[in-house]
Amino acid sequence: MQSIKGHRMERDGGPLEASRRQGLSVRLARTWDEVEAAQRLRWRIFAQELGAELEGPSGIDHDRFDDHCDHLIAIDQSHGRIVGTYRILPPHASARLGELYSDGEFDLSALADLRPSMMEIGRSCIDPAWRGGAAMAMLWRGVYRYAIERRVTTIVGCASVSLSDGGQYAANLTRLLLESMVDTSIQVTPREPFRFDSLNSVKRVEPPTLIKGYLRAGARVGGLPAWDRRFNCADFLMLLAVEQLSSRFARRFGDPVKRLDWPLAA
Repeated sequence: MQSIKGHRMERDGGPLEASRRQGLSVRLARTWDEVEAAQRLRWRIFAQELGAELEGPSGIDHDRFDDHCDHLIAIDQSHGRIVGTYRILPPHASARLGELYSDGEFDLSALADLRPSMMEIGRSCIDPAWRGGAAMAMLWRGVYRYAIERRVTTIVGCASVSLSDGGQYAANLTRLLLESMVDTSIQVTPREPFRFDSLNSVKRVEPPTLIKGYLRAGARVGGLPAWDRRFNCADFLMLLAVEQLSSRFARRFGDPVKRLDWPLAA
C-alpha cells in the first residue's frame, strides 16, 4: 500500500464531517496512517478472530481495492483509537477500476443499468469492546449520508455468514432469505455457489445483526449466496435502493435533504 505519512488524503466530493455520540466520532479517514490503523483492525478481526486467509503482510488487511476506496472510521474519542470501519468504493472509482470487489464472487451483469450510480460497501468490522453499542449504527449513518452527499442511487455489499458450524446455520438462513430476494430480472449469480441444498435441516433461524439491519433498511438479497473459501463463509449480496429506504430507517438517521449539516457535494 502507498504510504503518505501525515498527509491529508484528497477525496472527490469533499470530506464527510464527523458525527458524535456516546464517546465516538465517525468520519472518513483523512491520512494514510488512519487507513492503515483501520486495516490493522480488520486484520485482528478477520485473521485472528475469524481465521480468514488474508492478502498482504501479517498484521494488515490490504488488497488492491483499498487505495481506491474511502474509509469510514469510528473513533473512540477518549483514546483516539479506531474501533470500527467500513470501506466505500464510490461509483467513479469502480468505473475507473472496471470492477467491484463483489465481481470476484458474483456475476453482476444483471446490475449493469444500476452501476453508474452504485457504490459498494464492505470490510465492515467493530472492535469487540464496542459491539452491541452505537458503533455500527453510527457507521451506517455515515454510509447513508455519504450516499446522499454523492447522489448514489444504489448501495451494494456482501454480508458474510460464517461456515464454522459446517454450514448448517447459513443453509437455514438461505432458505429463510429466499422470500427476501430481488426480482429475478436483476438477480446475480454466484461464481462459486454455497451448496445449501445438500444440508437437510430446515430449522427457522434469526438473521445475523448485519443482514437484519439491511432488511430493516429496505434492502433485498441479490440472489443465492456465494462460497468465500478464504474467509470460510457464505456471502449474500445485499442491494439497497437509497430512495426506497424504509421510513423507520430514514427517521432514525435523518431526512436526506433537510437535516444534513453540510452541503451536498457539487
